[in-house]
Amino acid sequence: MPAQSSPVPISPPASATPAGFLRTPAEGPGELTWTERGWLAAGEPLGDRPGATEIARLRPLRGLTVRWPSAEVPVGAVLGLAAAGVPLHAAASPAWVDPELARLLAAWTPEEDRGGPRSVTDLRREEHSVRLRRLALRRREATTGAAGTAGTAEPEVSVVISSMRPHLLGSALAQITRQRLVRAEILLGLHGVPAGREEVRRAVAECPLPVTVVEADAEIPFGEVLNLVAARASGEYVAKWDDDDWYGPEHLADLLLARSYAGADIVGVAPEFFYLEPLRTTVRRTDYTGEVWSDHVAGGTILLERSRLAEVGGFPPLAGGVDAGLLKAAHAAGARIYRTHGLGYVLRRSVGADHTWRLPLAHFLRVASNQWRGFRPSLILEAS
Repeated sequence: MPAQSSPVPISPPASATPAGFLRTPAEGPGELTWTERGWLAAGEPLGDRPGATEIARLRPLRGLTVRWPSAEVPVGAVLGLAAAGVPLHAAASPAWVDPELARLLAAWTPEEDRGGPRSVTDLRREEHSVRLRRLALRRREATTGAAGTAGTAEPEVSVVISSMRPHLLGSALAQITRQRLVRAEILLGLHGVPAGREEVRRAVAECPLPVTVVEADAEIPFGEVLNLVAARASGEYVAKWDDDDWYGPEHLADLLLARSYAGADIVGVAPEFFYLEPLRTTVRRTDYTGEVWSDHVAGGTILLERSRLAEVGGFPPLAGGVDAGLLKAAHAAGARIYRTHGLGYVLRRSVGADHTWRLPLAHFLRVASNQWRGFRPSLILEAS
């Protein structure tokens, strides 16, 4: 499937967002300095709430080194840059700077990227951008009372999962359990697997989250199984989860954050990292960009409001192509689909018969931009 994005006509946000982030910068770092007239970014004035035009000018830079003044000054512009994902650095910050922000600013140095493999240094830079945007965007959301941020109720997410592989359920439920900044319930469809099977009983018993189990015959189409379990959802949002993939602990929180700043109806991540299990190899494809409007996201990461899922008729009652069918129907109905970064997600690929979409392992090697021996996810996944 070609990695294309489709522009969606929406009103521009009041402040810049991570949309348009560039993985590989064309220029070196610049400086962010304070003058009596305010902040200057790479020599140009910067407003208190940087807009998309101001951010676009800075995208080609590897980052900005913050030159703090000794006296306390307004930091709105600095947080605005962080919220837009502009990589920022300061080796040290004055005592009046927020400690968490100061810690993040010191955690990455653009000059250290010289001489290393470009694929890895660009990845470290993007990971730094994700951590900065999380901090700044959640601070912004907290001031507006958006759900899921500090001082507000955590959003309720119904995680929908259908499985024919009981040996993977323990890992899958454990990953859902460690999700931060959300309240999750699990809706588990056992597709041709009895609920009394030992691996199932153990995985459910060890899960501290509420788990609703629905048994379905193996002959029932995969999409219909998803609909059977989604019908039990009580959360405001429904998130699809694949039992064989890996998810970072802020996967759901990042999706909700992207939904908020983009104003999207459906969000998902870019399918970037793949673990080719028979080859014991991790690959990354970068033709699927993140932080764009698109009609395609990784199927195991689709998140939308429960009411919106009902409006588009639920999951297509098919044996395969369910994710693509849902996105196609939603797009045709006018839903706005946004694809955020894919650093907190790894798709597992074994033999083709183990997946509802069957592509040979050689395909993933052909489209890979990077390749590593062993399981090598982004640090954002926080793999133990």
